[in-house]
Parts: sequence; structure tokens; C-alpha cells
Amino acid sequence: MKFRPKALTAALMLAASPAAPAFAQAAQPAVEVAPGNTLLTVSSEGKSLRKPDVAVFSAGVSTQGKTAAAALGENSRAMTQVIAALKRAGIAERDIQTSNLSISPVYSDPNRDAMMTARATGQPYIPPSPEQSVPRIIGYQASNNVSVRQRDLENFGKVIDTLAAAGANQINGPSFQMENQEPALDDARLDAVRTTRARAELYASATGLRIVRILSISEAGGYYGPPPVMFARAQGERSGPPPPPPPPAPVQPGELQMTINLTILYELAPR
Repeated sequence: MKFRPKALTAALMLAASPAAPAFAQAAQPAVEVAPGNTLLTVSSEGKSLRKPDVAVFSAGVSTQGKTAAAALGENSRAMTQVIAALKRAGIAERDIQTSNLSISPVYSDPNRDAMMTARATGQPYIPPSPEQSVPRIIGYQASNNVSVRQRDLENFGKVIDTLAAAGANQINGPSFQMENQEPALDDARLDAVRTTRARAELYASATGLRIVRILSISEAGGYYGPPPVMFARAQGERSGPPPPPPPPAPVQPGELQMTINLTILYELAPR
């Protein structure tokens, strides 16, 4: 009697097919195993932790004017100061890249204007007529933003304060990254291999089998970091002596978790 190999998945589901249909979705070529042997697929995730060494954030200026040219002109003057402040803070020119430049109309809000007038004068609110309710263009808004890569994380808070002092009114981020991810990914790969092998040994031992060889390895991976930090500044009038200057904006880089998802196909044989 001639035996055919059977497929054993990580969930210990058996299938009597020498071509192992369970692996069809991976589009792998058919594999040959010895008579009486079986196949085992094990998937696992390997991880490694690293401190980030690059912070990516955006900074820019939003201005308004009666005309599009006036809004853009004021924006250009303010944005020139912001870019100069970035360079003075030690950001290399190659790490400053324009990410958005836009001009859009600003429309009136007749209902809001009528409510504000009633509140200011103490008169009853009178809704605008249908003709007066149609919004109209009352000005234009210009926005210019740059994406910034900062490699000196110890001075990140000082750079943010410098930008705000230079006139930046749109600051978002950071997203922490690594300049070179490969060493951390390699550690995650080794962790995934160790985990996969340990699971394969467990399944083989529990079913009275032993591992003969590896037939295929497939990988997928990425990394995950802490959520971006959003910066906001509020300005208001104060009475009395000015308060002492605040410390630089506190920022905690934390750690990045590098992950690799590994799937290994093993051939198993009876003990």
C-alpha cells in the first residue's frame, strides 16, 4: 500500500493531499516529502524595541487677506521667517521640504453675523433675509507648510518654541522614526525564527513527530511607534508682571516596536 503525505497546520487540521492545498493562497510551488511524512505550517511574530533617532513634524503659517495676493504675500513673508528660524536651529536644508501650499476663499456667515450683532447691541436676533443669507467671499486664506526631519531629539522642544516665536501658527507632530531600521528588524527576525521553531517543536512533540527540515519561509513586517504628539499654543492678555519664560515643550520619544511576521513550512516525520 502506498502512503501519501498529509498536511498538518498549526491548528492541527489534517488534510490527505500530497500537494498541501492549505498553502495554495501563498502561491508556493508543490513540495515533495517522503512517504509517511507530513507538513506543518507555523506563523509567529518577532519583536524588537529601539529608541527613535529622528522626529518628523510639520510647521507652517496660515494668513488671511482681502485678496488672494494680499494673503499670499503676508504668508510668504511669515513663512520666510519660519524657514530661517529652522535653519538657525540647526535643521539642515535637505531636511526641510514643502508639503502644502494652498489659497482658499473665506466666506461670510450671515446667520452668525446676525447673532453677534444682536449680542453686541442687546437687540433681538433678526434672521437675515433669503437674499442676505447667501454666503459671499470676504477674503482669502493662504497656508504654507513644510515637513521637517529633526535628528537632534534632545533639542526638539527648543526648536518648537523657536518656531512659535518666529510666527509659525501651525505645528503638528512629531512622528518618531529610525534612520536605519535594518538592525532592529534583524533582531525581530531572529526572535520570530526562535518563536516559530519552538512552536514547531511543541506541535511535533505533541503529535509524536519530529522536525525533518524547513521547506519554505515567508516574511512580512513593519514597525509601530507611539502616537504623534499634537502641539497647541494659546495666547491671551495678562495683567501684572510677565511670567517667567516657560521651559521647552516637553517631548518623550519613547520606543519604537519593530515587528516581523514569519511563516515557516516544516516537514515532519514519525519518531
